[in-house]
Amino acid sequence: MPAGEGPLDPRSLFDTPKTDLWFEIGFGGGEHLAWQATAHPDIGFIGVEPFLNGVASLLRHVVDGNLENVRVLQGDARVAIARLPEASVGRLFVLFPDPWPKSRHHRRRVVGPTTLDVFARALKDGAELRFATDDQGYLAWALRHVRAHPAFAWTARRAEDWRRRPADWPETRYEAKAVAAARAPTFLTFVRRARG
Repeated sequence: MPAGEGPLDPRSLFDTPKTDLWFEIGFGGGEHLAWQATAHPDIGFIGVEPFLNGVASLLRHVVDGNLENVRVLQGDARVAIARLPEASVGRLFVLFPDPWPKSRHHRRRVVGPTTLDVFARALKDGAELRFATDDQGYLAWALRHVRAHPAFAWTARRAEDWRRRPADWPETRYEAKAVAAARAPTFLTFVRRARG
């Protein structure tokens, strides 16, 4: 993905037209993004990760799987998603982000009041925001802020909706680490409400 600060046309990123654009923030080792890209070759994927080791890991998945529908950027995902056109993203993944547990660091959390406006602008009407965490403090924080945001509706109808990972959402190493440490992961799906 090209670096810079100006607007970015997602169509220019891929050699062939894509039916949708999905975006993953902080993809870690890249196993989730690579799995999704393999399962959905008609969709374009943008992954943004601040750590070089994660970028290298995803690039191995991309090369090994010959994934031509993935674009990668090392850096701040909030800056990258702000460059995309309004209503251009069909699904946004934020899976097991750093919880920044200290109160003075809460402003660094990826899901929060300021970023939700950016997410809402980039997401299409009906698009999904998928969030996972094993940190109960971050879970409460995310639920409070996303549910209060007028652009998002929580899709859960029963406890199993957040206790079980959806079938089209593969396990990540962060989920496996949480389970091994007896921390229960939570899986939240929100839908971008229609623009008024």
